[in-house]
Amino acid sequence: MTRAASSPDLGRTVYRPVRGGNALEDTVARLVQTVRLGVVAPGESLPSERDLAERYGVSRDTVRQAIGELADAGYVVRRRGRYGGTFVADPLPVHAGPIDAAELEDILGLRRVLEAGAARAAASRELADAVRAALAERHQATVGAAEGEYRRLDSLLHVAIAEASGIPSLLPLVVENRARINAWLDTFPLLPRNIEHSDAQHDRIVAAILAGKPDAAEAAVLDHLAGSEALLRGFLG
Repeated sequence: MTRAASSPDLGRTVYRPVRGGNALEDTVARLVQTVRLGVVAPGESLPSERDLAERYGVSRDTVRQAIGELADAGYVVRRRGRYGGTFVADPLPVHAGPIDAAELEDILGLRRVLEAGAARAAASRELADAVRAALAERHQATVGAAEGEYRRLDSLLHVAIAEASGIPSLLPLVVENRARINAWLDTFPLLPRNIEHSDAQHDRIVAAILAGKPDAAEAAVLDHLAGSEALLRGFLG
């Protein structure tokens, strides 16, 4: 099969190089955008892994992992043999449908302010032993968590960071915001390799907070949130 035709501008938009910090998440999101925008139609083939790696400016291994995630989620089908390749699923999986772009950006923007600010505040204060222990416990609970439990435990870790900030009125805002985010995240499957990446980012966030490094804690949270934002925009935007 041949690839579906698309406008050059649209092609340049979805195939532009991704950021280095969240290469896997951004690659998954770009591929979802490619499918959802009709750049490659259902039943048609994606560019080769080599071609995608060059366009996105990432390794072939990253592209291969991203395609694997989308295959697991039912968005693409991989075929072997002379006429093999990666093909867009036909029909595509059903999801919650598009949401208001302004609402999505509002909620994501608020999350950046709330959660990055919470991490900075937590890293800027002298944490009591009980607070340090609770944060470490929540962090360890996410490592190796079962897939069905991961999002709940991830949310509890972020709530623990808000609690560690020492700003009581911040906590309900973070909880409400994350509840809305989770409602959207639950409309598409967890991506196992994204969990591995998320765990590594959690390590950096918690380490920076416990070491009392506000700048590093804030930067690590923003980097972490950027990955899930890419996935949300790709699947829901």
